[in-house]
Amino acid sequence: MSEAPNVITRAYDLLKWLIPIVSKFPRDKRYTLGSRVENKLLDILDLLLAANYSRAKLDILRKVNLELESFRFLIRLSHDLQFINLRRYEFISKETNEIGRLIGGWKRQHYN
Repeated sequence: MSEAPNVITRAYDLLKWLIPIVSKFPRDKRYTLGSRVENKLLDILDLLLAANYSRAKLDILRKVNLELESFRFLIRLSHDLQFINLRRYEFISKETNEIGRLIGGWKRQHYN
């Protein structure tokens, strides 16, 4: 089975879960860090959709990995600033790692 639908669904579900949490960031950070977090995950979802329909999947999947790493740091910063509690941080980290694992499987499926 293709990794593409799974990883797209996982990214979508994480975004749907994360948006209400980001909306509760402190007002002065909601429109800076909060927007960056949301937009980074939206960008990841956009790139995954583009990869699903592109012949040049490898280049796009490399960009997704870079965006995913950047997302990890934004989430870590959000946790360190106490905008995301430990339980939520652990959940987001687990989901982000799973998305990364699925992307790796998708790359191997097409390029090995």
